[in-house]
Amino acid sequence: MSRQASGLMAWLVQRATAVYLAFFVLYLILHFTFDAPADHAEFVAWLRQAPVAIGLLLFVPVLIAHAWVGIRDVLIDYVHVLGLRMGLLMLFGFIFFASGLWAIKAIVTAGIGG
Repeated sequence: MSRQASGLMAWLVQRATAVYLAFFVLYLILHFTFDAPADHAEFVAWLRQAPVAIGLLLFVPVLIAHAWVGIRDVLIDYVHVLGLRMGLLMLFGFIFFASGLWAIKAIVTAGIGG
């Protein structure tokens, strides 16, 4: 991919991830509004359903990709000192990576470990 297309690719990633996030959050809001689990056991049973587990496991990297493109664009646009920008990008990259691992572990533990 050429350097000229990187802005278009970021724009496409941002829009595609926003669509998934919007639909999944809407599903969660509707589910917990009209069919909320009564207790922890029922919540874990809901998490163990394959479509829910796959949706949640996909939600984490999609959310991180969406946040990464957004924070990267803000830093590129507004932080003009290259060293500071690179340091902040590395910091946010580490935070997003660690948060993603933690979220995946939490989802897998809740779904498998009960």
